[in-house]
Amino acid sequence: MPEAPVRLLIAGAGARGSAYARLAVDTGRAAIVGIAEPRPLLRETIAAELGVPADGVFEDWQAMLRTRLPADGIIIATPDREHGRPFAAAAAHGYAILLEKPIAPDPAGCAELARLQRESGIRAAVCHVLRYTPLTALLRDLLSAGAVGRVISVQHLEPVGFWHFAHSYVRGNWRREAESSPFLLAKCTHDVDWLSFIIGSRPLRVSSFGRLSHFRPEEAPEGAAGRCTECPAEARCPYSALRIYGPGRPSDGAAPDPARAYFADVVDPGGSRESLWKALETGPYGRCVYSGGNDVVDHQVVNIDYEDGTTAAFTATAFTAAAPRRTRIFGSHGEISVEAGTISVHDFLTGTTTAYPAPAPEPMVAGEKHEGGDRGLVRAWVAALAGGDWSEVVSRLEESLVSHAVVFAAEEARRRGTVVSVEEFSPAL
Repeated sequence: MPEAPVRLLIAGAGARGSAYARLAVDTGRAAIVGIAEPRPLLRETIAAELGVPADGVFEDWQAMLRTRLPADGIIIATPDREHGRPFAAAAAHGYAILLEKPIAPDPAGCAELARLQRESGIRAAVCHVLRYTPLTALLRDLLSAGAVGRVISVQHLEPVGFWHFAHSYVRGNWRREAESSPFLLAKCTHDVDWLSFIIGSRPLRVSSFGRLSHFRPEEAPEGAAGRCTECPAEARCPYSALRIYGPGRPSDGAAPDPARAYFADVVDPGGSRESLWKALETGPYGRCVYSGGNDVVDHQVVNIDYEDGTTAAFTATAFTAAAPRRTRIFGSHGEISVEAGTISVHDFLTGTTTAYPAPAPEPMVAGEKHEGGDRGLVRAWVAALAGGDWSEVVSRLEESLVSHAVVFAAEEARRRGTVVSVEEFSPAL
């Protein structure tokens, strides 16, 4: 007898929620029985694409959860500051939860969700997708086998990309801390969590430095206007919205650039080149990056000291070409470089360097990112719901709470200009 599909609800069908929903259906083991999304075009398009029944399509998560649809789990991908209430309602209904990061924008919010999980007894996992990439699995295997001896220190770079940063953190939903969360929490909780996963030790204390240096009114080129569509300086500005989004919907019949097409669809879901230009003339994504509407840092460094003596230095910056993360691991008997989908191991004893390419990625669904991490996460979660074995779900809420404590400590360290103990933020968690 065929296995009954896992029944899932989706709260928030934006870029992340819709990608996770597609990946769940792509496993062949899940069906989306309810979806909540306030934007009509996006809601109806995703519901039709994934075959959601008409009585399972809602404008908001409150209406969806009030119906108490029979379901096995829910993916919560609402805005950063709106995770708590859907989490509480879903926990009260007994649904297993897959929660987009960050858990909450502050320690008190994290503590409340931890309490709700504990008291309800539900399973909750966080979307730390970097734990699930094939490259991460290969790296952990090599470290476990002693490829470089004992890990002494790690250097890790998140090259956000100049145009990606302009999209998300200058013009987009994460441009202001009060409306979303600090840049380190919104973007780099992944990285802080991944470092703990790779190092395998508890973080103890941190220092951090960072500021908003470039995307400020005084940095604007001479003659800059409020919008790229009417700006005399547009042709000489690398942050031009026309330059960033145009390749996603080219006018000359060329194939769209996949990365730019993804972001163009965020600006103007499912539209044409003409409607994209209209959105840039009137909406937030056409604003000058120097207009002063943003306040999150555009570069930050974090230093972490771990219980086993390992240290890590993490850098996140807007001022790079958008590229995969880069990592250097310095061990007692060798050095590892992780870059562009390949792990290179240099052995001190033999003087040889061996390259280990990551497995070839599977064909991607629309919106999928993170070098297979999105797919690995959703596949593990759906399999756990279907079979009851949760051993492959390696980003449980309680593990993510530690990473969030590091981020909160790092933000405190950046503001105070001092070393901060992670324990200061752990008791509340």
